[in-house]
Amino acid sequence: MIHPIRPRWLLAPQEFKGTLSAAEAADAMAEGLREASLDVVLDVAPLADGGPGTLDALLAGTPTGERRKLMVRGPLGAPVEACWARLDEGRTAVVEMAQASGLALVPPEQRDARAACTHGTGQLLREALDSGCERLIVGLGGSATTDGGKGALEALGFRFLDADGAPLPPGGASLARLARVDTGGKHPRLEQVELLIATDVTTPLLGNDGSARLFSPQKGADAAAVEELEAALATFCRIVDEATANLPGAGAAGGLGFGLAALAGGKLTSGYDLVARALGMERRVLLADLVLTGEGRFDRQTSMGKGPVALARLARAQGTHVVLFAGIVQRDNGPELSLFRDVVELNSQARPGATARETLREATAKWALAHLGR
Repeated sequence: MIHPIRPRWLLAPQEFKGTLSAAEAADAMAEGLREASLDVVLDVAPLADGGPGTLDALLAGTPTGERRKLMVRGPLGAPVEACWARLDEGRTAVVEMAQASGLALVPPEQRDARAACTHGTGQLLREALDSGCERLIVGLGGSATTDGGKGALEALGFRFLDADGAPLPPGGASLARLARVDTGGKHPRLEQVELLIATDVTTPLLGNDGSARLFSPQKGADAAAVEELEAALATFCRIVDEATANLPGAGAAGGLGFGLAALAGGKLTSGYDLVARALGMERRVLLADLVLTGEGRFDRQTSMGKGPVALARLARAQGTHVVLFAGIVQRDNGPELSLFRDVVELNSQARPGATARETLREATAKWALAHLGR
């Protein structure tokens, strides 16, 4: 007797910022499909693009990975416990900046884009360098900061000085008073490792699509603070390296991409591409009959290097359909929306009182049952 081949569906959502991690979203989608009683093989591969979840995704793609913890300075100075990882028997280290300097670490009413700093991320980087790694991957995204990476670089031995030779206080706003950067005390191993800056967006440092104007409002900046930070970052790049400020990804994580590239010798690279290679995503898409992905908000930022769009482009090139689940969908993103066979907006159909996990699970089941009739 010949048994029919069961369809294979790839579940590869990204995090739903503030509500579900990528792994939790994937689990909810899988539960919904099981509730729909579909006879399909599920390949579950939570996605990341340099932002939150990158650490977990790379650990999942490397069986010999080891998670480590370190107490560091949080975005506004309070101590937080952050994780980093050692892969490939210690040859590669992974730091996810959101672990130490992430927006999720600061309650909405306390967010301060002018003062928040990346010092804790720098402490993780120092720990990773001290471990003897040969390659250091820094995942950028989900930041509470707009300091151009100043705090992280200070933790690595750089000094940011004003005209009187005094160190600048924490935060991006103080960069307006920057006169020079003293690199004499930088960590010696920075010149001995391959530093890969995995960015979750392709934005430059400055301008309407840059760190301050596009992203700092969600970090607590009002209109005046946005322009103050824009001017401060402009001073920073004028003194350090104006060319690097225009590179895709320089504006990621409040300009941390720029700081690490301009001063620490880092190479800006797509976080999605890096994670996709580690997870073997190209082969998994090729084997799949259908791909389901998702994120919390599908908007203008999604097209700037975010995972769901990159995954959809890969799938389209291989002739595989993709379905997008998102909490909120901005319909003016026409070219990107056209990459998806179906787009399911969760907030428009959420049951009153349902959690984010329940909403995603129920929406997936409902879509799957409707799909059976096609």
